[in-house]
Formats: sequence, structure tokens, C-alpha cells
Amino acid sequence: MAAQSAHQAYKTNSVTTASPGELTLMLYNGCIKFLHKAKIAIEAKNIEAKNENLLKAQAIISELMSTLNMDIEISKQMLSLYEYMNHRLVEANINNDIAIINEVEGYVIEFRDTWKEVIRINRKQQFTGDQI
Repeated sequence: MAAQSAHQAYKTNSVTTASPGELTLMLYNGCIKFLHKAKIAIEAKNIEAKNENLLKAQAIISELMSTLNMDIEISKQMLSLYEYMNHRLVEANINNDIAIINEVEGYVIEFRDTWKEVIRINRKQQFTGDQI
């Protein structure tokens, strides 16, 4: 029980001390985790777990949508992509369709990997003063 409490404290501390960029990265990683769990649940014919995990993935995508700065042009494009992904997850949930989940997962992985690169470049600029 103490180990679980320590783990929870670590997770809470990780979130409360993370930068906005790191929080976005955590959201992407969480979404990927729930999409993976949903696929496993479909294969196991566990409809309740599939639904629960797809709803969690959709909640994360909704959170990502709410954090967009709509004054920036790329945010408008990202909003359209997030809306598409959410719509596809509804379809996947209705039809128990792993292929749709794989499609959305591909987008999320691509966004996550791009975001990781942005964080890496930003840190390099902060620590070295280099402009890329």
C-alpha cells in the first residue's frame, strides 16, 4: 500500500511540476495508452472496457482541443484534425473497429513525436542560446 501511495505522489508531482509542453506530451501518451487498451478490449470482446478506454481517449482529445490558441492559424487546422479524430473514435466505438483506432493512433503518435521534437528543440535553445 505504501508503494502505491508513493507512486501516486510521484504521478501527482510529475503533473504539478510539468511545463505546459510536457503536459501536452503526457496527454498524447495517455491517449495512446487508452487507444491500445481499447484495441485489447475489442479483441477480448470486453465491450465495457472498450467503451471506457475510447471515452477516455476522446476526453483527452477534447482537452487538447480546449487548449488550442485559436489566434494562431495552425490551431484552426489542429482543431479540424482533433474533431475528425473524435468523430472516428465514435465510429470505432459503435462498430468495434480496430482499424479506425489504428488510424487515430497513428495520428496521435505522429503528433506526440512532433511535440517531443518541439520540446527538444526548445530546451536546446534555452540551454545553449542557439537559434534553430
